[in-house]
Amino acid sequence: MIPGGYRFSRYLEAKKSVDDRALNRNVWDKIANSLSTRPIELPLKIFEVGAGIGTMLARMIEWELFHFAEYTGIDSQIENIQYAHIYLRDWAKHNNYQVSESKNGLIVSGKDSEIKVNLLNADLFEYIDSHPSHGFDLLVANAFLDLVPLPATLRQLFDWGQKDYLYYFSINYDGLTILEPVIDAQFDQLVLSLYHDTMNERIKDGYRYGDHQTGRHLLKSIPREGGSILSAGSSDWVVYPGPGGYPMGEAYFLHFIIHTIDKALREVHLLDKQQFTQWINLRHAQIEHSELVYIAHQMDYFGNSRSLEA
Repeated sequence: MIPGGYRFSRYLEAKKSVDDRALNRNVWDKIANSLSTRPIELPLKIFEVGAGIGTMLARMIEWELFHFAEYTGIDSQIENIQYAHIYLRDWAKHNNYQVSESKNGLIVSGKDSEIKVNLLNADLFEYIDSHPSHGFDLLVANAFLDLVPLPATLRQLFDWGQKDYLYYFSINYDGLTILEPVIDAQFDQLVLSLYHDTMNERIKDGYRYGDHQTGRHLLKSIPREGGSILSAGSSDWVVYPGPGGYPMGEAYFLHFIIHTIDKALREVHLLDKQQFTQWINLRHAQIEHSELVYIAHQMDYFGNSRSLEA
């Protein structure tokens, strides 16, 4: 059923299984190996920007990246932070973890683990300004860096405080979307090209907030802004129907993607409005009939906030 309304928090929840498949396991293993030298009982201090509803935190716990941690997650949308408390409690219930209240937020505990969680509604740049030094070991940014001014953001993150840290930058869009089956090859290409243009044209305070090729540009931007790359690899979204249709809530995920394209291009004069409306409706119908295949090329990175060159 095509949604009558769209909620970003529900999209993030539906996206978790898509990200689970997409995240590059070689990059993940590099992170795990780097952290494995730490004493298991020593809490890992994690900071996540663009934390959303807490799906990456849940994943890091599920995949046993650590057992004891102090986690701070910020997101500029208060609705995400509010829903994160609901999501994490529900996730914990279905994965044999307990969630309790603490002075600063939540405590997620399992048989051999305890994670102290602090979720904040905050803008990254305002947070950096009000917290001139950091004390974390791992910085996480999932599906975030393609929405901000890349060089300026990396520069501020890497210059933040005196202590270097490890970073994990995952699901960075890299300029390729495939929708099958084709409706009209020429029109399909026009729609996606114009959609990429909208990513490149988000201007705020003189900065470009977005880049449809962030994935590849990080290869040069990270070392140029002072960081180092220890591992990199593709993390493509691949969503397709099985014998029983789309798994989990992934039909909603696809509807949300088409809705996002619709919203971004509705007023673009280079598109014939009637043809575009038909195109959008056909894409939604393909999802309803379990026909649409969606692929988006992305990149993951793991490294250090300081250059490791001698």
